[in-house]
Amino acid sequence: MQKIAAKQVLTDKGWQNDVTITIRSDGQIEAIFAGIESDTPTHDLLLPAPTNLHSHSFQRAMAGWTEARGPNPNDSFWTWRRLMYRFLDQLTPDQIEAIATLTFMEMLEAGYSAVAEFHYLHHQVGGHAYADPAELSHRIIRAAETAGIGLTLLPVLYQFGGCDARPLEGGQMRFGNTPDQFAALHASAAKAITVADHHIGTAPHSLRAVDRAGLQMALDLTPTGPIHMHLAEQTAEVDEVLAHLGARPTEWLLQNAHVDARWCLIHCTQMSDTETRDLATTGAVAGLCPLTESSLGDGIFNGETWLNSKGKLGIGSDSNIHITLFEELKTLEYSQRLKTRRRAVLATETLSTGHRLFAAACNGGAQAAGRNSGGIRPGALADLIAIETDNRWLNNSTGDLALDGLIFTGHGQDCITDVWSAGRHMVKQGRHIRQDQIIRDFRTVMTSLKASA
Repeated sequence: MQKIAAKQVLTDKGWQNDVTITIRSDGQIEAIFAGIESDTPTHDLLLPAPTNLHSHSFQRAMAGWTEARGPNPNDSFWTWRRLMYRFLDQLTPDQIEAIATLTFMEMLEAGYSAVAEFHYLHHQVGGHAYADPAELSHRIIRAAETAGIGLTLLPVLYQFGGCDARPLEGGQMRFGNTPDQFAALHASAAKAITVADHHIGTAPHSLRAVDRAGLQMALDLTPTGPIHMHLAEQTAEVDEVLAHLGARPTEWLLQNAHVDARWCLIHCTQMSDTETRDLATTGAVAGLCPLTESSLGDGIFNGETWLNSKGKLGIGSDSNIHITLFEELKTLEYSQRLKTRRRAVLATETLSTGHRLFAAACNGGAQAAGRNSGGIRPGALADLIAIETDNRWLNNSTGDLALDGLIFTGHGQDCITDVWSAGRHMVKQGRHIRQDQIIRDFRTVMTSLKASA
């Protein structure tokens, strides 16, 4: 039985002072009680650690490689995607595992306790399946085990290169599966999951990449698990879906699928006000990745309308160009300020901007991952972040002021001292407990990739 104490704790019942938490051997919180015993490790501030609800871990190795521009001044998501395809054509299973392990380690150091890995890199170069079609899923699972992070694995069904059902080509060949092939891959991946807080869901990639039958088959594979899907990310995507399916992406999905609380729709940066309100009423989570959406020029999510319609949201690091929980939240709020030319757009009369965003990320991430987390309460997984407040950024702030300081000063991650994932104490004094070896393995991979670039 672990014991952790803090001078202030953000529990499901609100802020509480001088609290001790006990954690069972299965990683769940046993009890929360007032008072701190003299021999209990005590922190300044304890927060629930959210789930990172959208990640493509292999793209972490591309960070900083795609910022130059060719002769075309209209560089966009689509030109970035071509570069990504060329990059992934050289990755081996060992390299993919080392990159994922580093990525997951950095997530923990940033304050995430778990990740929903949107995993679409399945095959060898050229699209040939491995002897076990889920070989690369197994590598993701092993990386999560090494890093000690919670995992919701989301094998991705990717059938076509567009709504016209054109065949995959180039780098896309490593993604592609028929429905029958995907079912075999999904079954093998599910068998490899042995850690209690690791789960599996399913991810039809997008309306561009699956047909109606493929979408239904993917949903049938996990009748009770999480369902994730890219939706309405780019204007060109909206135009393509409208031309081929006769409706905009959000409209078509709501008309043709039973969207409910199991769904997490990623990005949603190209939705009308009506679409925003209609999707919010389903109980689905909007999976937002503000730094990646900014990097790729996706657009701005309609955050104010979404939250005012009681929509649920969570945060993901997507391309992993910069893994930083607090900066994602700040970027989301600042995008709303730029859009509306107002301040504190996502705050309420009773909750500061930081508190509302952080709580939404915790609750939405847990729902999207199918994870028993999102808050500090008895029976929930002990997904926790310990914060030092006695520094020049927080200056011993308390309550909502401390949360706002973590998110908006630009130094929130510098204040993280410890992180627990399902009771596993993986970050101590700001460093992952296996940091040195994980970084050595990653740098070996990067040396090899640069030599072959």
